[in-house]
Amino acid sequence: MAFAILFDSTKCVGCRSCESACAEKWKNPYDDKIAAEERLSAHKLTTVVTKGDKFTRKLCMHCLEPACVSACPVGALQKTAAGPVIYEAEKCMGCRYCMTACAYGAPTYEWNARAPKVRKCNMCIERQTAGKPTACTEACPNEATVCGEREAMIALAKKRLAETPDAYYQKIYGLDEAGGTSVLMLSSVPFEQIGLPANLPKEGLPDFTWRALELIPNIVSVGTVLLGGVYWITHRRQEVVKAEGRLS
Repeated sequence: MAFAILFDSTKCVGCRSCESACAEKWKNPYDDKIAAEERLSAHKLTTVVTKGDKFTRKLCMHCLEPACVSACPVGALQKTAAGPVIYEAEKCMGCRYCMTACAYGAPTYEWNARAPKVRKCNMCIERQTAGKPTACTEACPNEATVCGEREAMIALAKKRLAETPDAYYQKIYGLDEAGGTSVLMLSSVPFEQIGLPANLPKEGLPDFTWRALELIPNIVSVGTVLLGGVYWITHRRQEVVKAEGRLS
C-alpha cells in the first residue's frame, strides 16, 4: 500500500490549520509572523500560499521517482515503499544537491544552525504506518487535505471532478508530472495559476537526465552539457538561497 495526500484548492479557505499542525508535529515554532511567511523554510515544512482569491499548499510532493534521492551522493534521502520520501540526517553531508535537484523546491536548510541539516516533510510516515492521518489532514476543517492509499486518493479526485465538473480544472496534478507524485492536487484553474510547475516531463526526472546523457554523441557535446549543467546548478543554488531569504 502506497500512501498519498490529496489537496483540493477549491475547498481550501486559507485557515492555515495545516501549517499549525505540521509545526506542532515537528516541534517547530509557529506564530503570526511565521504564518505570514508563505514559503518553505527549516521551520516551516508546509505553507499555504495565497494566489489572488485562491489558496494552495506547498510541501514535499513525495515523487514516485524523486530527483532528490538520485542526486544525494550518500543516501540520506530514501524513497520508501509506503510512498513518503524520508531524510536520514545522520547520513547527510550538507552538500544540498537535493535542494538543487528538486523541481518543487521542497528541501530546505538550517542555514543558521551550528550543525545544519536539510529539513522536509516526511508525509507523517510514522502516523500513516500506525493507521493515523497526517497531521495536516487531521487538522483540516474542510476536507481540503485528505490522505490515504494513493489509488483511493486518485479515485476520490476523479469523483470530485465528475460530480461538480464546472468547479474544477479537469485534471489531477501529480498523476504523471515528473513520473508522478504522492501528493495529488485539484484546482479550479490551470495549475500554473496556483504556482505549480506546469512544464515538467511525464518521465521521472532521474531517468530523463540519464537518458539524455546517454544520447550525447561525442566529447564536445558532453563538455557543452557539463558546462551548461554547472551554470544551471550555480544559478539554481542562488535561486534556492534567495528563496530562503539569504540574498536580497
